[in-house]
Amino acid sequence: MESSTIKPYNESQSKKEQIEKMFDGIAPTYDFLNRFLSLGIDIGWRKKSLQMLSKYTITHLVDIATGTGDFAIMAHTILHPGLITGIDLSAQMLEIAKKKNKIGSISFIQADSERLPFNENTFDAATVAFGVRNFENLHQGLSEVNRVLKKGAPFLVLEFSQVQKAPMKQLFYFYSRYILPSIGKLFSMDFKAYHYLHESMMAFPSGMTFAKKMEEAGFKFITLKTFSFGICTAYLAEKQY
Repeated sequence: MESSTIKPYNESQSKKEQIEKMFDGIAPTYDFLNRFLSLGIDIGWRKKSLQMLSKYTITHLVDIATGTGDFAIMAHTILHPGLITGIDLSAQMLEIAKKKNKIGSISFIQADSERLPFNENTFDAATVAFGVRNFENLHQGLSEVNRVLKKGAPFLVLEFSQVQKAPMKQLFYFYSRYILPSIGKLFSMDFKAYHYLHESMMAFPSGMTFAKKMEEAGFKFITLKTFSFGICTAYLAEKQY
Protein backbone atom coordinates (compact mmCIF):
# COMPACT_ATOMS: atom_id res chain seq x y z
CA MET A 1 0.00 0.00 0.00
CA GLU A 2 1.34 3.46 -0.92
CA SER A 3 1.92 5.98 1.87
CA SER A 4 -0.51 8.42 0.21
CA THR A 5 -3.39 6.00 0.85
CA ILE A 6 -2.61 5.49 4.56
CA LYS A 7 -4.94 7.64 6.68
CA PRO A 8 -5.18 8.07 10.47
CA TYR A 9 -8.93 7.47 10.63
CA ASN A 10 -11.45 5.41 8.70
CA GLU A 11 -13.40 8.39 7.45
CA SER A 12 -14.46 9.89 4.13
CA GLN A 13 -12.26 12.96 4.68
CA SER A 14 -9.09 13.38 2.65
CA LYS A 15 -5.76 12.37 4.16
CA LYS A 16 -4.84 16.03 4.49
CA GLU A 17 -7.98 16.82 6.50
CA GLN A 18 -7.41 13.80 8.75
CA ILE A 19 -3.76 14.71 9.34
CA GLU A 20 -4.80 18.21 10.44
CA LYS A 21 -7.46 16.74 12.74
CA MET A 22 -5.03 14.18 14.18
CA PHE A 23 -2.28 16.66 15.02
CA ASP A 24 -4.73 19.19 16.45
CA GLY A 25 -5.91 16.42 18.78
CA ILE A 26 -2.53 15.12 19.96
CA ALA A 27 -0.79 18.53 20.10
CA PRO A 28 -0.91 18.89 23.94
CA THR A 29 1.01 15.63 24.49
CA TYR A 30 3.07 15.59 21.29
CA ASP A 31 6.40 16.84 22.66
CA PHE A 32 6.25 14.68 25.77
CA LEU A 33 5.44 11.54 23.78
CA ASN A 34 8.18 12.26 21.23
CA ARG A 35 10.80 12.28 23.98
CA PHE A 36 9.23 9.39 25.92
CA LEU A 37 8.64 7.02 23.01
CA SER A 38 12.10 7.57 21.51
CA LEU A 39 13.86 7.69 24.90
CA GLY A 40 15.20 11.07 23.79
CA ILE A 41 17.16 9.56 20.89
CA ASP A 42 15.26 11.70 18.38
CA ILE A 43 17.10 14.79 19.65
CA GLY A 44 20.39 13.30 18.47
CA TRP A 45 18.86 12.40 15.10
CA ARG A 46 17.77 15.99 14.62
CA LYS A 47 21.12 17.48 15.59
CA LYS A 48 23.16 15.15 13.39
CA SER A 49 20.91 15.68 10.39
CA LEU A 50 21.01 19.49 10.68
CA GLN A 51 24.81 19.36 10.83
CA MET A 52 24.66 18.02 7.26
CA LEU A 53 23.70 21.59 6.24
CA SER A 54 26.62 23.27 7.99
CA LYS A 55 28.61 23.82 4.76
CA TYR A 56 25.83 25.93 3.23
CA THR A 57 25.31 29.68 3.62
CA ILE A 58 21.65 30.05 4.60
CA THR A 59 19.89 33.40 4.78
CA HIS A 60 16.26 32.22 4.86
CA LEU A 61 15.23 28.65 5.73
CA VAL A 62 11.75 27.15 5.48
CA ASP A 63 10.86 24.30 7.85
CA ILE A 64 8.01 22.24 6.39
CA ALA A 65 5.59 20.39 8.70
CA THR A 66 7.25 22.23 11.56
CA GLY A 67 4.83 20.90 14.20
CA THR A 68 5.68 22.37 17.59
CA GLY A 69 8.78 24.04 16.19
CA ASP A 70 11.57 21.88 17.63
CA PHE A 71 13.41 21.42 14.33
CA ALA A 72 13.15 25.10 13.39
CA ILE A 73 14.45 26.22 16.80
CA MET A 74 17.29 23.70 16.67
CA ALA A 75 18.15 24.85 13.13
CA HIS A 76 18.57 28.39 14.47
CA THR A 77 20.97 27.14 17.16
CA ILE A 78 23.08 24.99 14.83
CA LEU A 79 22.96 26.82 11.49
CA HIS A 80 22.31 30.47 12.46
CA PRO A 81 20.31 31.45 9.37
CA GLY A 82 19.06 35.02 9.16
CA LEU A 83 15.41 34.01 9.05
CA ILE A 84 13.42 30.80 9.58
CA THR A 85 9.80 30.32 8.53
CA GLY A 86 8.02 27.26 9.91
CA ILE A 87 4.80 26.06 8.29
CA ASP A 88 2.27 23.43 9.35
CA LEU A 89 -1.33 22.39 8.72
CA SER A 90 -2.20 22.11 12.40
CA ALA A 91 -3.20 25.32 14.16
CA GLN A 92 -2.89 23.66 17.58
CA MET A 93 0.67 22.47 16.93
CA LEU A 94 1.60 25.97 15.78
CA GLU A 95 0.14 27.54 18.92
CA ILE A 96 2.56 25.45 20.97
CA ALA A 97 5.43 26.37 18.62
CA LYS A 98 4.68 30.08 19.01
CA LYS A 99 4.57 29.83 22.81
CA LYS A 100 7.83 27.87 22.85
CA ASN A 101 9.68 30.21 20.48
CA LYS A 102 11.75 32.99 22.05
CA ILE A 103 13.70 33.83 18.87
CA GLY A 104 12.67 36.88 16.89
CA SER A 105 14.05 35.61 13.58
CA ILE A 106 11.71 32.58 13.59
CA SER A 107 8.08 32.88 12.50
CA PHE A 108 5.35 30.27 12.21
CA ILE A 109 2.40 30.28 9.83
CA GLN A 110 -0.41 27.85 9.04
CA ALA A 111 -0.06 26.57 5.48
CA ASP A 112 -0.40 23.52 3.27
CA SER A 113 2.97 22.00 2.34
CA GLU A 114 1.56 20.97 -1.03
CA ARG A 115 0.44 24.55 -1.79
CA LEU A 116 3.09 26.75 -0.23
CA PRO A 117 2.15 30.46 -0.03
CA PHE A 118 5.55 31.67 -1.23
CA ASN A 119 7.03 32.89 -4.51
CA GLU A 120 9.46 30.84 -6.54
CA ASN A 121 13.14 31.01 -5.56
CA THR A 122 12.42 32.42 -2.08
CA PHE A 123 14.49 30.24 0.27
CA ASP A 124 18.15 29.27 0.61
CA ALA A 125 17.31 25.95 2.31
CA ALA A 126 14.39 23.74 3.30
CA THR A 127 13.98 21.13 6.00
CA VAL A 128 11.28 18.67 7.00
CA ALA A 129 11.52 16.32 9.97
CA PHE A 130 9.11 13.39 10.22
CA GLY A 131 6.61 15.06 7.91
CA VAL A 132 6.98 13.88 4.31
CA ARG A 133 5.21 10.59 4.96
CA ASN A 134 2.15 12.68 5.88
CA PHE A 135 1.97 14.32 2.46
CA GLU A 136 -1.21 13.40 0.64
CA ASN A 137 0.61 13.67 -2.68
CA LEU A 138 4.32 13.01 -2.16
CA HIS A 139 5.43 14.22 -5.60
CA GLN A 140 3.36 17.40 -5.29
CA GLY A 141 4.80 18.14 -1.85
CA LEU A 142 8.40 17.61 -2.96
CA SER A 143 7.81 19.65 -6.12
CA GLU A 144 6.43 22.55 -4.07
CA VAL A 145 9.55 22.56 -1.90
CA ASN A 146 11.62 22.59 -5.09
CA ARG A 147 9.60 25.52 -6.46
CA VAL A 148 10.22 27.83 -3.49
CA LEU A 149 13.95 27.05 -3.24
CA LYS A 150 16.69 28.91 -5.05
CA LYS A 151 18.71 26.89 -7.55
CA GLY A 152 21.41 24.86 -5.79
CA ALA A 153 19.75 25.29 -2.39
CA PRO A 154 19.80 22.26 -0.06
CA PHE A 155 16.76 20.26 0.97
CA LEU A 156 17.08 18.11 4.10
CA VAL A 157 14.55 15.40 4.96
CA LEU A 158 14.62 13.46 8.23
CA GLU A 159 12.23 10.54 8.30
CA PHE A 160 11.61 7.11 9.78
CA SER A 161 12.78 4.27 7.59
CA GLN A 162 12.38 0.53 7.39
CA VAL A 163 14.99 -1.38 9.39
CA GLN A 164 16.56 -4.07 7.23
CA LYS A 165 18.68 -6.23 9.52
CA ALA A 166 17.61 -8.79 12.13
CA PRO A 167 17.02 -8.78 15.05
CA MET A 168 16.45 -4.99 15.13
CA LYS A 169 13.99 -5.27 12.24
CA GLN A 170 11.70 -7.59 14.21
CA LEU A 171 12.17 -5.69 17.48
CA PHE A 172 11.34 -2.31 15.93
CA TYR A 173 8.34 -3.74 14.09
CA PHE A 174 6.93 -5.18 17.33
CA TYR A 175 7.58 -1.93 19.22
CA SER A 176 6.02 0.34 16.58
CA ARG A 177 3.10 -2.00 15.88
CA TYR A 178 2.02 -2.85 19.43
CA ILE A 179 3.86 -0.90 22.14
CA LEU A 180 3.88 2.58 20.61
CA PRO A 181 0.10 2.80 19.90
CA SER A 182 -0.73 1.51 23.39
CA ILE A 183 1.44 4.12 25.09
CA GLY A 184 0.11 6.80 22.73
CA LYS A 185 -3.46 5.91 23.68
CA LEU A 186 -2.60 6.01 27.38
CA PHE A 187 -1.35 9.60 27.23
CA SER A 188 -3.15 11.12 24.25
CA MET A 189 -6.36 9.00 24.20
CA ASP A 190 -5.86 8.52 20.45
CA PHE A 191 -4.85 4.95 19.62
CA LYS A 192 -5.45 5.46 15.91
CA ALA A 193 -2.98 8.36 15.68
CA TYR A 194 -0.10 6.20 16.87
CA HIS A 195 -1.25 3.16 14.93
CA TYR A 196 -1.12 5.44 11.87
CA LEU A 197 2.49 6.23 12.77
CA HIS A 198 3.37 2.54 12.42
CA GLU A 199 1.42 2.08 9.20
CA SER A 200 2.83 5.21 7.58
CA MET A 201 6.39 4.19 8.47
CA MET A 202 5.91 0.75 6.93
CA ALA A 203 4.44 2.22 3.73
CA PHE A 204 6.94 5.04 3.25
CA PRO A 205 9.41 4.56 0.34
CA SER A 206 12.63 4.86 2.35
CA GLY A 207 16.29 4.60 1.34
CA MET A 208 17.25 4.99 -2.30
CA THR A 209 13.61 4.59 -3.30
CA PHE A 210 12.85 7.91 -1.62
CA ALA A 211 16.05 9.44 -3.02
CA LYS A 212 14.68 8.64 -6.49
CA LYS A 213 11.43 10.44 -5.57
CA MET A 214 13.49 13.53 -4.72
CA GLU A 215 15.22 13.37 -8.09
CA GLU A 216 11.87 13.05 -9.89
CA ALA A 217 10.80 16.30 -8.20
CA GLY A 218 13.76 18.23 -9.58
CA PHE A 219 16.46 17.64 -6.97
CA LYS A 220 20.00 16.38 -7.29
CA PHE A 221 20.38 13.74 -4.61
CA ILE A 222 23.57 14.21 -2.57
CA THR A 223 23.69 11.67 0.26
CA LEU A 224 21.79 9.87 2.99
CA LYS A 225 22.76 9.03 6.55
CA THR A 226 21.09 6.37 8.68
CA PHE A 227 20.73 6.47 12.46
CA SER A 228 20.09 3.84 15.15
CA PHE A 229 20.36 0.71 12.99
CA GLY A 230 18.32 2.29 10.22
CA ILE A 231 15.28 3.36 12.27
CA CYS A 232 15.72 6.88 10.94
CA THR A 233 17.34 8.32 7.78
CA ALA A 234 18.43 11.82 6.79
CA TYR A 235 18.39 12.68 3.09
CA LEU A 236 20.26 15.63 1.60
CA ALA A 237 19.53 16.93 -1.90
CA GLU A 238 19.94 20.19 -3.82
CA LYS A 239 17.58 21.95 -6.20
CA GLN A 240 18.73 21.08 -9.68
CA TYR A 241 16.07 22.75 -11.82
